[in-house]
Amino acid sequence: MSDVSMLWTGLDYERSGKQSDYLRLPHSSDLSAYGWIPIPLVVIANGTGPTLLLTAGTHGDEYEGQIALNRLARELRPEDINGRVIIMPALNFPAVMAGRRVSPLDEGNLNRLFPGDPKMGPTAAIAHYVDKVLFPKCDLVIDLHSGGRSLDYLPLALAHPGSNDAHREKVKSLLNAFGAPFSVLTDGSGGGGHTTLYAAAAKRGIPALTTELGGGATLSPRGLAIAETGVRRVLKHFGIASGLDVDDTSSTRLMRSLGREAAIYAPEGGLFEPNADLGEMVAAGDLAGRIHFPDSPMRDPVELHFSNAGMISCRRFPTLTQRGDCLFNLMTDVQ
Repeated sequence: MSDVSMLWTGLDYERSGKQSDYLRLPHSSDLSAYGWIPIPLVVIANGTGPTLLLTAGTHGDEYEGQIALNRLARELRPEDINGRVIIMPALNFPAVMAGRRVSPLDEGNLNRLFPGDPKMGPTAAIAHYVDKVLFPKCDLVIDLHSGGRSLDYLPLALAHPGSNDAHREKVKSLLNAFGAPFSVLTDGSGGGGHTTLYAAAAKRGIPALTTELGGGATLSPRGLAIAETGVRRVLKHFGIASGLDVDDTSSTRLMRSLGREAAIYAPEGGLFEPNADLGEMVAAGDLAGRIHFPDSPMRDPVELHFSNAGMISCRRFPTLTQRGDCLFNLMTDVQ
């Protein structure tokens, strides 16, 4: 895999001040042989403090992070900063403009393509730039997500637990500073595993978190507020913008994901009738829901039961369901 990125920008990451331009993603099409796709990029730098990379729009149908980072990009001033903040509110810009989880250019799911490869298409080239160019500049990484059109989520932050004791403590410090209602330690099973942005950052030893702040491809006002407050808490806690007016107290509840072994997946396609809700505590054997069959009205629905006890962290949003769709995920308190 090449270490040379196809993407470029006119911004100087080492320059003090506030810069706003684009990361340019080359894309050759019928009507634009030598064209490029603009990915908005804001860099605010001053002093010698840490560098924080903030991304959203990794999936285009997740909106809380996009709005939170747009607002932050407008509000932060160089004189507020000791360090550097790199803000990318629409990282997978083609997906953002299409309102889709994946890119319309190549059907690429950016959060399943890390560490990326410039020879594997435009979406993998974005991942490659983040991994090879941006991560080496960063001390902290936050990638803001929500459930998109297929899931509804409790507002929470997630992180890989860390590769050693020092890394684990830094991850916990980052989660506590962000202060989501729930902070979940996970290995990514059932999701992207080690192919996600925050997992790739963690692999480099960078304290990194992601979030889930709503769902249903609409805007959660509560999720937006958590994103805005959480990012500002991190900026203040790590001394990057210590003068920000934000409540820096945190009452996050530390959890661990129970992974795909405790998740419920649709065994057949049909209409999903949930019997449990977000945040509910369930026991092994409890009824999770039913799958009804619109093409066979005389057929009894299939009943689904939880195999583990835990708290419901997410639930499928659409009713129409196909075999293999994730219906519920569970988490439990860290002991």
